[in-house]
Amino acid sequence: MKLMLAIYFFILAIIQMGLFFGISHYYRSQNLVRPSPYWMNSLLVSILGLIIFGAGIVTIEDVAKPEFNFTVANTLLYIAIGLQAIFCYSLNQPISKILKIGFFISVILFLIVFEFMRVHSTFEVRTTFMCMVASVFYIWQILEIRRKRKQISSNQLTYLQYASKAELFFAIGRMAILVAGTFTIRQVDQIPQFLILFTIAQLVMNTLSYIAIGGYWAEQITIANVKSHLENEEIKALLKEREALIGSLLKANKTASTGALSASIAHELNQPLGASSLNIQFLQKKLADGDLDPSVQSEILNTLLVDNNRAANIIRSLRSIFSEKHVVSSKVDLSDLIDAVLNITKPECIARNIQIILRLQPGLILQANAGEIQQVLLNLVNNSIQALENSSQGHKKLTIEGVHTEGGIRISVADNGDGITTDTQSQLFELLSSNKRNGMGLGLWLCKHIVTRHGGSIWFESNLGGGAKFLVQLPLNTQG
Repeated sequence: MKLMLAIYFFILAIIQMGLFFGISHYYRSQNLVRPSPYWMNSLLVSILGLIIFGAGIVTIEDVAKPEFNFTVANTLLYIAIGLQAIFCYSLNQPISKILKIGFFISVILFLIVFEFMRVHSTFEVRTTFMCMVASVFYIWQILEIRRKRKQISSNQLTYLQYASKAELFFAIGRMAILVAGTFTIRQVDQIPQFLILFTIAQLVMNTLSYIAIGGYWAEQITIANVKSHLENEEIKALLKEREALIGSLLKANKTASTGALSASIAHELNQPLGASSLNIQFLQKKLADGDLDPSVQSEILNTLLVDNNRAANIIRSLRSIFSEKHVVSSKVDLSDLIDAVLNITKPECIARNIQIILRLQPGLILQANAGEIQQVLLNLVNNSIQALENSSQGHKKLTIEGVHTEGGIRISVADNGDGITTDTQSQLFELLSSNKRNGMGLGLWLCKHIVTRHGGSIWFESNLGGGAKFLVQLPLNTQG
C-alpha cells in the first residue's frame, strides 16, 4: 500500500518535471513572450514537494506521528498552491511588494503551525487543515481566472478554471470523508480508499492546471507571433509607401528645380540678348541715317561680341549641371585663372573704386576643368563686387587668397562689405535663394555644383573686420 501511494506521487512528480523542462526549453527558443516566474516556480516547488512526500510515505511507520520531512513536503505544496494563485492574480494586475512580503510571512507561519500540528495533532486534523488552506487558494484562483476571462477569450484559461474547480471539489471531498470517519487513522493501510482516490485526483487536477497554464502561455506566444507578423507586414507596407512618397517628392522637387532653373537661365540670357538687341537697333538706326562713325561702329560691334560671349558662357557653364559624365580636366594654374577673372572684372572694380588684394602662393596648379573653375571664381568675384557696390564702406577691398593645403588647394574670396544676414546664410547655396549676391542668377548654387563635381567643397565665413568670405577647397586631382 505504501509503495503504491509513493509510486503515484513519483509518477505525478515525473510528469510535472517533464512539463517543466519541456516548457523551459520551449521558452528559451523564442523571445517574444516570457513565462511568468510565479507559475514556473510553483511547478518546480510542486515537483520537490511530491518527491519528498512520496519518499516519506515509503518510510513512514505511524501516520499520526510522521517525520519532519512531511512538514517540509506540505510546506512546499503550500508554496506551490499559493504561487499558482498569485499567478492567476497577476493576470489582472501587477503583484505588489506588500503581497510578496505577506505571502513570504504566510509561508513561515504555515511551517510553524504545521510543525506544531505534526507533533501534537492527528492525521485527520492535519489533512483537514491542509484541505481548508488549499480550498481558499483555489477559490481565489477561480475568481481571478473568471475576471480575466471577461477581458479576453482563451480556451486554456477555461480549462484552467475547470481544473481549479475540480481541485476545489476534491479538496472539499477529502474534508467530508475525514469528517465522516469514525476512527483514528494511524497506519497507511487504514486510510480510506475514497480518501486516497480523492487525494490522487486532486493532485492530477493540479497537474492539469499546470498544463493548462503552459497552454495559455503558448497561446500568448502564438498571438505575439501573429501580431509581430502583422506589424512586420505593416512596417513593410509603410516602407513601400515611404519609398513611393520619397520618389514622388524627388520627382516633384526635380520638376520644381527644373522650372526654377529654366526661369533663371531665361532671366540671365535676357540680359545679354536684350543688350544685344538694343545695340543692333542702334546700329540699324545709324545705318539708316547714314551717320555711322567708324569708332562708334567698332564700339558697338565690340559690345555685341562681349554680350554674345557672355550668353555663350552662361550656356556653356550650365550645360555641366545635367551632365552625367566625368569632368573633362587638364592641368590648370589657378593664378592664371584668377588673372583672367580680374581682367574681366577690372573695369567694374575701377568704376566702383574697389581695391583688389592678391595673396597667392606660388605653384597653385591642379587637375580640373579650367572653364568651370573660372566660372566659380567669376561668380564669387562678381558677388563681392555687387556687395561692395551697395555698401557704405569708405575703403572698399576685395581680397583673393590662394594657399596650399594637405592634399589640395584652398581659394578664398572676401570683401569688407555689409556681410550676409544670419537668416540668409542657411540658404546661400540653394537654387534661387533669396540672397542678392547671386551674380549670374544661379549664383552660389552653381558654384557648389561645380566644386562638388570636382570633389571639393565650398563654404561661407564671416570676414574679419566685416563683410563676407567664401572659401573653396579643391583636390589636386579632380574626383568627378
